[in-house]
Amino acid sequence: MEKTQLNSLKNNPHSKKSVAGFLIALGIVYGDIGTSPLYVMHSLMVGNGGLEKMSTNFILGSVSLIFWTLTLVTTIKYVLIALRADNRGEGGIFALYTLVRKRAKWLIIPAMVGGATFLADGMMTPAVTVTAAIEGLKGIAIHNTVLISTQSQVIIVTLIILSTLFFIQRFGTQLIGRAFGPIMLVWFAFLGFIGIMNLSSDWTMIRALNPYYAFELLRSPINIRGVFILGSIFLATTGAEALYSDMGHVGRPNIYTSWPFVKICLLLSYLGQATWILSAKDNHALQNMGSAMNPFYQSIPADFRLFGIFLSAMAAIIASQALISGSYTLVSEATKLKIFPRLKTYYPTNFKGQLYIPTVNSIIWVVCLFIVFYFKTSENMSNAYGLEITITMLMTTILLHQWLLMKRANRLFTTVIISFFFIIESIFFVTNSSKFIHGAYITMFIAALLIAVMFIWRYGERLKDDNTYRSHFVSLLAFKHQLNDLRKDPSYPLYTTNLVYLTKIHDGYRIKKNILYSILDKRPKRAQVYWFVTVNVTDEPYTAAYSVETFDTDYMVSVQLYLGFRVDQKVNVYLRQVVNDMMSNGEIKPQPQKYTTIPDRDVGDFSFVIIKEVLSPDTKISSLKKSVIHMRFFLQKFISPANWFGLSYSDVVEERVPLVLGKVSLNRLRLVRKDRSALKDIKVDDEIDDDDED
Repeated sequence: MEKTQLNSLKNNPHSKKSVAGFLIALGIVYGDIGTSPLYVMHSLMVGNGGLEKMSTNFILGSVSLIFWTLTLVTTIKYVLIALRADNRGEGGIFALYTLVRKRAKWLIIPAMVGGATFLADGMMTPAVTVTAAIEGLKGIAIHNTVLISTQSQVIIVTLIILSTLFFIQRFGTQLIGRAFGPIMLVWFAFLGFIGIMNLSSDWTMIRALNPYYAFELLRSPINIRGVFILGSIFLATTGAEALYSDMGHVGRPNIYTSWPFVKICLLLSYLGQATWILSAKDNHALQNMGSAMNPFYQSIPADFRLFGIFLSAMAAIIASQALISGSYTLVSEATKLKIFPRLKTYYPTNFKGQLYIPTVNSIIWVVCLFIVFYFKTSENMSNAYGLEITITMLMTTILLHQWLLMKRANRLFTTVIISFFFIIESIFFVTNSSKFIHGAYITMFIAALLIAVMFIWRYGERLKDDNTYRSHFVSLLAFKHQLNDLRKDPSYPLYTTNLVYLTKIHDGYRIKKNILYSILDKRPKRAQVYWFVTVNVTDEPYTAAYSVETFDTDYMVSVQLYLGFRVDQKVNVYLRQVVNDMMSNGEIKPQPQKYTTIPDRDVGDFSFVIIKEVLSPDTKISSLKKSVIHMRFFLQKFISPANWFGLSYSDVVEERVPLVLGKVSLNRLRLVRKDRSALKDIKVDDEIDDDDED
């Protein structure tokens, strides 16, 4: 079999180190982690009793914990280790899974759990970041007018912004995407500038970088939350996973060059807020504001505050957009890896990698609005934020361990490093688990629902195709002559020139019996060429190749399409190229059309047949397995295979066939013939009333 490249797919032009790549990285990668200063110090302050309870040691310890969390988790684990585990330039938990999945079947579990929790946590991000940004406007006079004075008004403005953001997804975000980088550059520069202004009043705050203060705070009585303070500290690194998952959009070199700048600006912001808190902790007016007092906004000088609020709102929108786009990409990858149902996908612009999945968009939008209504304030949201992403990080750590072993790194060194991160992230998980009762149960429920869908979709497919349950596979070679006779039989009308079945070929020639039943028995379908097309999703993201097997004929063709998990599955487009290639090579005969709008057309018409299986009552498997298959079929009702395979404008026929699994008795429905005299004493209920006979 000859494998041929379908087309050339170029790499992202911004994946190499450049100024443009630096800006794009700022706009795409750092939205979530870059908006953390809006609520981290506020969460720490409120969680420890408010502004009046702040002390030098508490603030020093808090900033020290933030710094070392960013260093250990974000810098070392993700930037220095995870970014090297790329799949042809692509990152993220599913790309990592494709690298290591051959090592063990159970690795699908951390991949599914990590992907589901990442999606669930991402539904919280737009709500908390936009709400925190708009809260900065509360009580601020613009041209002597206070536009937002109550939390209800904050909620209304937040809902409007979020709804607008989700609405414009269908049109693509290419234009606003170009502005993300410069805006985030200004945002990080602003964080650093304001941080330096506040830090300049007490440069001794830099001593917080000493890990001694972090350890002291964890065991000090001034920390009333004890080790659970790490739940708030973890908010500073919630965007770390995005550095890895968005690597394919910007390239590893640009993350390497941009992260030091981002980290310095973030650290300056936290140091500046810490310095300001210590200088303002005895201010009774600020104390009386209670939890409404956010040190991020209050630490900005009055002359710059309005500009800072505007910038924070823009940064929050960018962070939300990055999470929404990332969710589309994650779902698309999961779909192509066959661990998530096929959802209708659009490509609204020519911008590489930009896609729009209406179902995902609607679900995230509804969940975000519900979260804003339910929690009402960014403080309440931050109390429930972060639990799921700790699970994602733990799952990534498990897969990274397998990747390092696959790379034959020193086993002892690998185990020590991975154990170190696993312990740290486990501590974060335990401390964040307290957020479950504060509202994290909502996103945990969503994550559990997503995991259930993934399990049903994947395991249901394996049950359907498991050869231990099915003997309904036959050899194509055994029906070679029948297909030849049928295509030459003039007593049957020509059904189509090219009859295409989307199926999976086993061992190069074995196929599901129901496909041949469709061709020969259900309604004999006469065609010039019978095509059996298998779509294989490869570990590499941008593969586009095919192979063919003709079984020494010019009327039976098995086509194996090899498409990367980021490549559109436009089967009709690819198949026409395959037909033209095979005609040029003399493998199949030309198909000239007498009636056509295309001059010298040598390719005939196509009809695609999609087989839909329905579980037969004769199925004999366990109730649990039967339930899983039923649930999978239920999910399939909401899916259009024609749209998924790019056949929306093609001639597509869907046929329903019974699916029988397990051993079935041959005598299950046999009748016993008897004389009428032997049946005269059997009582029969009349099925037709006298009135109905008329």
